Amino acid sequence: MRQTKYFLKTLKEKPKDEPSVNAEFLIRGGFVDKLMSGVYSYLPVGFRVLNNIKRIVREEMDKLGTHELLMPALQPKELWQETGRWDEGKEIMFQFTGRSGKGVGLGWTHEEVITDIVRTRIKSYKDLPVALYQIQDKFRNEPRAKSGLLRGIEFSMKDLYSFHKDNNDFEEFYEKVKTAYLVIFKRCGLDSIITEASGGDFTEKFSHEFQVACPTGEDTVIHCTDCDFSKNKEIVDKKELKDVCPKCGSKLKAENAIEVGNIFPLETKYSHQMKAVYTDENGKQQPVIMGCYGLGPSRVMGSIVEVHHDEKGIIWPWEIAPFKIHLVGIGLDDAVVKKQATAIYNVLNKKYADNVLFDDRENKTAGAKLADSDLIGLPIRIVVSPKTLEKQSFEIKRRKETDSKLMKIKRLEEAIEDYYV
Repeated sequence: MRQTKYFLKTLKEKPKDEPSVNAEFLIRGGFVDKLMSGVYSYLPVGFRVLNNIKRIVREEMDKLGTHELLMPALQPKELWQETGRWDEGKEIMFQFTGRSGKGVGLGWTHEEVITDIVRTRIKSYKDLPVALYQIQDKFRNEPRAKSGLLRGIEFSMKDLYSFHKDNNDFEEFYEKVKTAYLVIFKRCGLDSIITEASGGDFTEKFSHEFQVACPTGEDTVIHCTDCDFSKNKEIVDKKELKDVCPKCGSKLKAENAIEVGNIFPLETKYSHQMKAVYTDENGKQQPVIMGCYGLGPSRVMGSIVEVHHDEKGIIWPWEIAPFKIHLVGIGLDDAVVKKQATAIYNVLNKKYADNVLFDDRENKTAGAKLADSDLIGLPIRIVVSPKTLEKQSFEIKRRKETDSKLMKIKRLEEAIEDYYV
């Protein structure tokens, strides 16, 4: 992709009223545009990043044998009244009256809708288990919309719901989702910690959060340095605030963290309220056992930037990067340099197709181009300039590294193979 033909505009100045790192670099780098507090447009390069995250999510959900669907954001009042959450959720849910005079709201979660879908289609134990997921925008009347993509009013969410005939089947699937989530976050460049937390509005029992240690995180996680013990500080007993792990006796560590996903054992809460039942092997009706599994692609995107950056800009992990290679042409007003840089681009583009961004702008200084390249943060940077061409060479470096190498143009493909993951 030639940068002169791509809608990618960077900013030099830090945006006002955006203290978070992810908001600053994503706005300055041309990834997102802030429409209002908590609401962002994903510009072309940012949309590519978001779609890369969603692709990873879909791949790992499909491996679990789940099926994707898409539910409405606009939902009727009557459905939410079945669970009592129309009134309970009025502070968080955008609610209004349609022309018909009926109450409707924008979905901040989808338990009611998915249960309504399943209760009309699941009749027998032979129909279970079922696991359905969607990736859709959610709307929450968030009182503290801040921290860029980490806390929004409109945001992208993957929610998976599972339906089971008994607890054994549910627990087996629940553990599989735990593993799948760890894989998703690892592929996104995030080391997540499975953390026990409260059930919130979804269940009276515990839930599990997937937390990523980060100094700017809003949560505090108490976790063991040796075993898998980890709890959100909000549920930690005062006795557990000591330095010793109650599970293995090793040292406990308290860290700020960002929640990037959560999973809940809903049990029969919604199936009881909404009469989602099935007929068991003995011909008796039983409530369906449910699980809920949330993961926010937009929040993951913001978290990646919070974790992977330096003072110059973003450092995108390989699988998430909008492009893999940034070819930066310097001194392109010289016909010879332009011809050689274009030839290199053609070679790279032929082999790596949609994964090459070519900075072919002629009206920018070398300093401005290199600063933009660091800000955008693609994994590999190749520089072609009059200075490198004097030696029949190009300069190559990884974004996460400080040192670059000068390599001969005739070794271009060989060099990229060494750098290309």
